[in-house]
Order: sequence, then C-alpha cells, then structure tokens
Amino acid sequence: MGISGFEPSFLVGVEAIRQTHGSGLARLVGRRLTGFALVRFAEDGDWFADCPVVLEFDGVQVEVCHSKLDELSIGWDAIDTAATITGWEWSELTPRWSDRDERLEPFVGQVLCEVALLEWRPAVRDLAAGTVAVEFVFAGGRLRIVNGLDENRIEVGVAQPDHVRHGLGH
Repeated sequence: MGISGFEPSFLVGVEAIRQTHGSGLARLVGRRLTGFALVRFAEDGDWFADCPVVLEFDGVQVEVCHSKLDELSIGWDAIDTAATITGWEWSELTPRWSDRDERLEPFVGQVLCEVALLEWRPAVRDLAAGTVAVEFVFAGGRLRIVNGLDENRIEVGVAQPDHVRHGLGH
C-alpha cells in the first residue's frame, strides 16, 4: 500500500486477537484520544477504507485494519502518518493521510472508558459470521472499527445486537 511502517500481521478469530492484543488494547483505557488518521484521496476526499485506521491515545498509536472476510491486523506505533504514501503511480488518484472525519472528530479529546472486541454472531449465519470489530467506549459514545467485508468500516452508537461482546478493560 506504500504506507511507511505498515507491516500488517493479520489474525483470525476473537481468541487469537485477544491473546495477541487484548492487554495492549486494555492499557489504552484512561487515555485521551488525541488524534486520528485515515487515508483519503486528494482529488475527491473519499476515504480509502482498505487502509488502516490510526488512532492516537496520549502518545500511543493503535493501527486497525481489516482484510478479506475475517482478518484483522492491529499494529502499535509503527505507521508514520507524516510520510508520503508511495507506489501509487499506476492510479489516477493520490492517497494522503487525513485528520478529517465526521464520525471520529467528536471523540477527539475524550478519555477512553472501555475497550472491547465484538464478534459478529448473527442468528442466521452469514458471510460476516465470526468477524471481529474493535470497540472504543467514551463517555460521549461508542466508536467501532468493523470488518466491512474486505475493508474497514467505522460505526458509532450502540452496536447491533448480533455482536457478542468480549470486554478487555474498563
């Protein structure tokens, strides 16, 4: 993807993700969300949801990226969002890091109260069954980065009832 420092390590399933990243995610509780970065195209401002969502919590950077139907990579303090994204010469669009997003902006400045992994377990099995989202709970609401079936999707508010919640810290 040409993103400086991005070397994803994709995991499948809530247990693998919890074992590898649960304690790191739990340590974010009590920290303030101080910023975020998404990749948007310079030409039209559209979000390129295949790239990681980067959240900064008082100096600790967490990098969340979904892929395929069931893979999730969580990285820590590796991506340089000040560096130019390279290798897109073939494309008509120019990817750039952006700190603009109407879903994320209201959470900047808020202290993280709780973090959880949400496992999609619908009553009627579907393609997304078993995918894992990361939920960040603030006093002012909830923010989730979910698998949008081979890309990231950002959701705010209460999660759908078909998610099984696996709390990590509060």
